[in-house]
Amino acid sequence: MELGRIPQLKHTDSGNFFLLAGPCAIEGEAMALKIAEKVVSITEQLKIPYVFKGSFKKANRSRIDSFTGIGDEKALKILKKVSETFGVPTITDIHVPEDATLAAEYVDILQIPAFLVRQTDLVVAAAETGKVVNLKKGQFMSPESMQHAVKKVTDSQNEQVIITERGTMFGYQDMVVDFRGIPTMRQYAPVVLDVTHSLQQPNQTSGVTGGRPALIGTMARAGIAAGVNGIFLETHFDPANAKSDGANMLDLSLLEKVLTDLVALRTTLNNL
Repeated sequence: MELGRIPQLKHTDSGNFFLLAGPCAIEGEAMALKIAEKVVSITEQLKIPYVFKGSFKKANRSRIDSFTGIGDEKALKILKKVSETFGVPTITDIHVPEDATLAAEYVDILQIPAFLVRQTDLVVAAAETGKVVNLKKGQFMSPESMQHAVKKVTDSQNEQVIITERGTMFGYQDMVVDFRGIPTMRQYAPVVLDVTHSLQQPNQTSGVTGGRPALIGTMARAGIAAGVNGIFLETHFDPANAKSDGANMLDLSLLEKVLTDLVALRTTLNNL
């Protein structure tokens, strides 16, 4: 897949990793625009190719009373407004085949959640829209098994596919990233490291997923050192009050330092 084929993606010749970043879920127009404005400002300065991320709905929740969204079309229209306002591409996740056609009208990249990456009908529906498809590696899958998910996309006459590593279940309440899988999966497609979800601590007794956001910088630097093509992270200006995944999101005020360090590391590696 060529990054230059993603609409509105800038700085593709900078030698930097590309960034997928934004809130876990779209909570409203004002918050989405506020986060996008800050991230766009930082990535323009650092010349990082940037895609705004936001889920238009959250179908995978631990508890039935967890926040799931503000309404599908309302959230998708906000994603489109972010794209039009700041001139950046957008990505959102889909959960059933019917979501693919709906979301494809508003965003540039369709993301398949990790729990659903083996759902053939869903992957094929995303591929058939002609949009870029981001396949999140299942927490239960080996790196080698992702070649079959990729093939479902390419066999649907769509070569625009990305793989995202987001950790493997370890024990009952933790995730672990096996960095040996990154060069393996790069044989199949460009690879992104989902930094924040790799630091999740799921299955908490409260029914709300925990996390270790203090390790975001460490995990991201390890991903760059291992050779990932892109970094995925969720960020919010008020993680403690975010309506989804606040426990493992990066505070927006810390983003510039994290990205500056990653660019410096990537530059060093490029010059070796």
